[in-house]
This record gives sequence, C-alpha cells and structure tokens, in this order.
Amino acid sequence: MAYFIELKTHTDDRGSLNSIDRVLPFDIKRIYYIYNVNEALNRGGHRHFETIEGLICMNGTFTVLIDNGREKKEYYLSDPSKILIMEIGDWHVMYDLSPDAVLMGIASTNYDPKDYAYEPLSVS
Repeated sequence: MAYFIELKTHTDDRGSLNSIDRVLPFDIKRIYYIYNVNEALNRGGHRHFETIEGLICMNGTFTVLIDNGREKKEYYLSDPSKILIMEIGDWHVMYDLSPDAVLMGIASTNYDPKDYAYEPLSVS
C-alpha cells in the first residue's frame, strides 16, 4: 500500500529547500509533471506491472485514491516536502486538483505503454 516519505526541509531567510537525495526506494528513470487540469476531470486511473512511483504536490492540492486489491485509501497532498510512494500494483486516480495544482511524478522506469493496466486488482 502507498505511504509517505517526509523530506528534510531547510529553511532560512531565503526560503525553503527540499532535496530528494537517498530517500527513495528506487532509482529515478523518469520525471513528469501535470498542471492546468480541468477541475472536473481526473488523472491516473491505472496501475503498473513494474513501475514504482512517487507523487509530490508542488503547488495547490489534490487527492489520490489508491486501491491495491486488498484495501482502498485516500491520500490528500498539499505539501511539497512529502512524497507519496505508490508501489507496484497500486491502482491510483488523482482527483479534486485545485486550479493551481502542480503534481510532479517520479518513476522507477522509463515510459512503456505495456506497463499500464487500467483495471484495479480484484480482491481474491
């Protein structure tokens, strides 16, 4: 099931800085970001066979629903110092993106359309 990693924040008069350095459970192969999303629409709606992903809310807010086939859980993201780690097989959908939301994703694999499944795992 998905979980948060809290990044160390360094703050002084110049502002705040977070670094993603030796905290991820994978090597980064791909970085993407999503913004200007129509508030009435969702993103995601899939799971991966091989990819582990991290989601960071760089600006604004959004909610992520995770379904790993055993349980469903919602995560609210609003803080750029937290990374939501989604494990292999975590079906996910991002919704309620605020108008100013910027979602950054980091992935353990390069893009491969064969790595995507659009249905959640069934509970056995």
